[in-house]
Amino acid sequence: MWKQLAAFWDVFKGSLRDLTPIILVIAFFQLLVLRQPIPNLGDLAMGILLVVLGLTLFVRGLELGLFPIGESMAFSFARKGSLIWLLLFAFALGFGTTVAEPALIAVSNEAASVAADAQIIAASESAHKSYSLGLRLTVALSVGVAIVLGVFRIIKGWPLHYMIMVGYLLVVVMTPLAPKEIIGIAYDSGGVTTSTITVPLVTALGVGLAMSIEGRNPMVDGFGLIAFASLTPIIFVLGYGMLF
Repeated sequence: MWKQLAAFWDVFKGSLRDLTPIILVIAFFQLLVLRQPIPNLGDLAMGILLVVLGLTLFVRGLELGLFPIGESMAFSFARKGSLIWLLLFAFALGFGTTVAEPALIAVSNEAASVAADAQIIAASESAHKSYSLGLRLTVALSVGVAIVLGVFRIIKGWPLHYMIMVGYLLVVVMTPLAPKEIIGIAYDSGGVTTSTITVPLVTALGVGLAMSIEGRNPMVDGFGLIAFASLTPIIFVLGYGMLF
């Protein structure tokens, strides 16, 4: 019990330390540059406390739950020796975590609203939901494919930088061919996929898999899955725009 409380307190101090620069920047510009009092100081202080507490609980939850389960499942699949099941698990993990990503939901809903205002899609609720869902599923599918490629790369020991170079070359080729309305959404999709839900599980999978395969270095081979998860949504959403 005391050990858990001590670990929680360490994470809490780390979260407070990480947020302190943001607080200082806001206070500096509000008080010294704008020369205005901070509005609703009590509510602001309570909000900051809740943010620190929420970040602490999130980080501690990752340490206790998501990282261990991701690594243990990677170990289990590697010992099982079934490549098909490992790749299916990798795809399901990438697809499932991405489709539930809050940042992606927000961006897809906003993109649908803007598309309706620009008369790219009909200004109806059904068209809004269809466009938003189509964008979410496209991005989730791309991340599933990305994790499969990343897992296959770890197994085969392929160099990461060559695969990333080829991916971005494809992005450069597709960008001028895609509708201009989809380009910004495509590039943003690469960022929103790598957020609170996807990153911890995918990172744990890569590191756990690299640790369980003889001859693989977790520092060299275990990381890089997130790079694929950031790259492939750009390609898929550009293709989505070109097709639909």
